[in-house]
Amino acid sequence: MSKFLLSNTFFLISATILSGCGTEVSNSSSKASTTNAATVVNTNSANSATPDSSKSASPATAAFSKTLELHGIKFVVESPNSATGNTVTVKPSGLDGPNEELKRNVSGPVTEAEIADLNVDRSPEVYIYVSKPGAAKGTELVAFSANNRKSMSEISVVPDDPKDMQGFKGEDEYSVVEATIVRRFPLFDSDSKKSGKIRQIQYKLKKGEASWQLAKDKVVEY
Repeated sequence: MSKFLLSNTFFLISATILSGCGTEVSNSSSKASTTNAATVVNTNSANSATPDSSKSASPATAAFSKTLELHGIKFVVESPNSATGNTVTVKPSGLDGPNEELKRNVSGPVTEAEIADLNVDRSPEVYIYVSKPGAAKGTELVAFSANNRKSMSEISVVPDDPKDMQGFKGEDEYSVVEATIVRRFPLFDSDSKKSGKIRQIQYKLKKGEASWQLAKDKVVEY
């Protein structure tokens, strides 16, 4: 009888010890899992916060600088591309007269500049493309010409004809094409969706009363 009691007592003590060990291991695993999960969540949260903050901040536009040369006359086009109150400066060299720089206020950042001699008089012109900000959309064209290789003055751009701008909602691009300046942009329908058509306005450099001017030559769609 005593052997039976001793056997039962040993069995109960062994079960209690084993049960205690099992509880302890289970708690340890639970704590480890909780700690690892919290670490993963924090790491992912930090990574996702980085792109969100970068999207909310507008990236700074780099300053613009380009040197152009044709027929022995050079133009250095520079702009700080300031967020507000931006300007563009054109510094000539190679003129027979004073090589005085011209500075002009522009509506947005300068994106590109090209040199050409549209009227073939060996006194080149420089064409500067400016991105209009916000609701204004589109591109502003600023141009200067070397006058008889002696001085530099601004070229005036004839205002847009409202008929030519029907369906316009920005995205226009200027470029020098042979002896003309070409402006292309997609046409939008009444629902502000692209119609699939492109309008092209072609300008030629002509002598105005007081200065050179870019006047409309022809308009085509395709």
